[in-house]
Amino acid sequence: MICFPNAKINLGLHITSKRKDGYHEIETCMYPIPLFDALEIIIDHKKSSWNSSGLPIPGNPKDNLILKAYQLLKKDFPNLPQINVHLHKNIPMGAGLGGGSADAAFALNLMNNLFDLILDDFFLEEYAAALGSDCPFFIENTPKIATGRGEILEDVTIDLKGTHLVLINPGVHIGTKEAYGGVTPAIPETSLKEVLKDRSKWKDQLTNDFEASVFNSHPEIKVIKEQLYEAGAFYASMSGSGSSVFGLFENKPEKIEWESDYFVFESEL
Repeated sequence: MICFPNAKINLGLHITSKRKDGYHEIETCMYPIPLFDALEIIIDHKKSSWNSSGLPIPGNPKDNLILKAYQLLKKDFPNLPQINVHLHKNIPMGAGLGGGSADAAFALNLMNNLFDLILDDFFLEEYAAALGSDCPFFIENTPKIATGRGEILEDVTIDLKGTHLVLINPGVHIGTKEAYGGVTPAIPETSLKEVLKDRSKWKDQLTNDFEASVFNSHPEIKVIKEQLYEAGAFYASMSGSGSSVFGLFENKPEKIEWESDYFVFESEL
C-alpha cells in the first residue's frame, strides 16, 4: 500500500508557558498543505527492510518514526507480519513543516488498513502522540487549533481554498534548543481563535513567537519574509520553529528571484 504524507504550516504560534516536564505549552493553528512525501509499506513474511530515496535522511534508520510506529503497533498486536518500507523524502527536514511527524502518522493510518486493525482515529491519535507532539494532527489531517505540547487538538473553521502559497526553505538548521532558548513564554493579549476570524488582522496580530530570536540569529530568514510581503502576500510567517517561511497570496504573484540553493514550493491551496 502507498500513501502520500503531506506537510503543514503554522498560522500563528504562541509559547504560553514552560511545563514542569521540560516541555512548553503552545497555542497554534496547523494547516495541511499539498507538499508531499511518498510512503509505501508492503507485507513481507520473511524479514523487514527499510529503503529511502529523495532527500537524504540523517541518522540511524532504526530511529525513524515510521519504524517506531510499527514497533508501537507490534507491542499491542504481536502477530503483525514483517514489513518492507520505502520512503521517498521530498519535504525538507527540520524545517518547521512537520514532515517526519506526517510520515509517522500516515504510516499508522496505512498499517491500520494494511493489517485490518480497525482502529478509529482516537486510538491512532494516542499512538501518534507517543511518537511526537505534531503527529496526532496528521491523523485527521484537517485544520486544527493545537494546544498542550501540540497534541491537544480542536477543530477550527478556516478555509484557504483558492489562496496561493509560496513556501521557501533556505536550508538553515534551527535546533529545538536554539529556538526555545530565545523565547520568553507569555499569554497573548488576543486569543488565536479571535485573530484567525479576520484575515485583515493577520499581518499585524497573527504572530510566531520564534521569529524574533530566529530572525536575530539568521537575518536571511527575516529577509525572505520581507520579500514575500513586498511581492504582495496578505500574510507571511515562519512555520513552526523555522527555517521555512511561507507567504499567502490572493492571486499567484509574479515570479520572485530566490537564492539558487533555496527550496522553493508554490501551490494553490
